[in-house]
Amino acid sequence: MVELSEEYINRLREVIKEKDDAKAKEILDELYPADIAEIYQELDLDEATYLYMLLDGEKAADVLMELDEEDRHKLLKELPNEVIAKRFVDNMESDDAADLMRELDEDTQEEILSHIKDVEQAGDIVDLLKYDEDTAGGLMGTEMIVVNENWSMPKCIDEMRKQAEDMDEIYYVYVIDDDERLKGVLPLQKLITNPSVSKIKHVMKKDPIAVKESDRIEDVSQVIEKYDLVAVPVIDSIGRLVGRITIDDVMDEIREQHEREYQLASGISQDVETSDNIFTQTTARLPWLLIGMLGGLGNSLILGGFESSFAMNPKMALFIPLIGGTGGNVGIQSSAIVVQGLANNTLKEKHVFSQIIKESVVALINASIISFIVFVYNFFLLGDKEITASVSLSLFAVVIFASIFGTLVPMTLNKLKVDPALATGPFITITNDIIGMMIYMFISAALA
Repeated sequence: MVELSEEYINRLREVIKEKDDAKAKEILDELYPADIAEIYQELDLDEATYLYMLLDGEKAADVLMELDEEDRHKLLKELPNEVIAKRFVDNMESDDAADLMRELDEDTQEEILSHIKDVEQAGDIVDLLKYDEDTAGGLMGTEMIVVNENWSMPKCIDEMRKQAEDMDEIYYVYVIDDDERLKGVLPLQKLITNPSVSKIKHVMKKDPIAVKESDRIEDVSQVIEKYDLVAVPVIDSIGRLVGRITIDDVMDEIREQHEREYQLASGISQDVETSDNIFTQTTARLPWLLIGMLGGLGNSLILGGFESSFAMNPKMALFIPLIGGTGGNVGIQSSAIVVQGLANNTLKEKHVFSQIIKESVVALINASIISFIVFVYNFFLLGDKEITASVSLSLFAVVIFASIFGTLVPMTLNKLKVDPALATGPFITITNDIIGMMIYMFISAALA
């Protein structure tokens, strides 16, 4: 593995400046596609394009898919569609090619497809583009070893050799019947130990784990994790084998999904990278900042309505951050647990009521401990019975409310087909802050 230091990048720049093709190729041959993609982030567009055109087709395709989306778009704009088709798409697996095509407009897609030499590959890509990209069908590839259950072992081995010529990796050998329905998986050990078996169906592993083309990516990842698979076959509604999904494809998708959810929970309304321009980053952050500002103004109106209470007892203001901060923290904790349960499918719809009961009990314990500690603190240090009672009761009520609210909101959003990760961000914090202030003010006024 080569260390991509600043000195290394500068030396590469000198090679590019001198247009030394032989030396540049020698350097690129030493690097993995992911390393080359990392180098491209340090080069300008002309330098990156020069290096790109020196790569062989297969490595060029791998590097292209390793680039982030913005860099990939910049590079593709510099290249003719015919070059994109013959240099990249022709050398990609069908799932990667479909992912690339989804990033392009329809006219560009059609032109690129028209330049693809392999008509069958072009047809596979068109078929994959019909699927929603968030489903198993949108993630799957069509490259796989497929044999018929009625073949003899010698014929099976012969057919496998032919199919394997165009494949980089072989994970499983899938067995189908005459109607192309998935019937089993042929373990490679069986090829060695049963060289003369009459038919494949006698030695195949029946009833393999499979996912449907309409299944969500989250469901696919759970299947792969649960059964420790490196690849999983995809079937249609009548059980016909239509593709396969590999673990690396799933991990890439899950990583991107987690990044989106993390940004959403942080109050960022769209995917952004550190390399994005100022306008993109501003428009991604501003919406929730404005909502937060409105929440703050709402809080100020609530507090303004109790101006006389503050005038009578100014010490009330000391505990506003405590009430608001505690409610926000409790709400985020509760919602984070629920969102995690929904994401990994451990929290099912039939368990919703029991989860609410469990969260209520936890909230009751936490609220009792927190309010008791604050009660003792105020009782001995402030000596103000009114403040002591109002702050303690308010904290107790706020913790209970925030826990239940933080539990119900992500469940409701999930039911409405809205990303529940929204409930772990500013939405919960702002709402709990406002409700917490109202509870504090009303309890304080009632005890005054």
